[in-house]
Amino acid sequence: MEILGATLRVCVDDIETAIPFYERLAGGTAMRFEREGVQVAAVGCFLLMSGPEAQLDVLRKVAATIAVKDVDETRQVLEEMGAAVLAGPLPTPVGRNLIARHPDGAVYEYADRSA
Repeated sequence: MEILGATLRVCVDDIETAIPFYERLAGGTAMRFEREGVQVAAVGCFLLMSGPEAQLDVLRKVAATIAVKDVDETRQVLEEMGAAVLAGPLPTPVGRNLIARHPDGAVYEYADRSA
C-alpha cells in the first residue's frame, strides 16, 4: 500500500466565503463538487465541506483523507492489519474511496485517483 499524501477535512458554515481564503492560502483554484447534499471544494491540501448539519456530523468523524495509489490494495492491507472497512470502495468524482476504522478507533477516508 502506497500513501501519496493527506488532505485536511474542514467543515465550514459558508463554503462560498471560505473558498477564496483557502484558494489564496493554498495558492490554487478550488475543484468543486456536490455529494449527497454536501458542497465540497478541494483546494490544495484542504477539503472544505458545507451542508446539512446531520451530514456534517458524520463527516466530522473522519479524521483525514489519505491519498493512496490503489484503494483495493489498501483495503486488503487494512483488513490484514485489523482495521474495519466501514464503507467502500465507492466511486468518487476523481476515483474511488473507502472509509476504515483503525484498531485504535480512528476513522479515515482512503482515496485513489483511478479512472
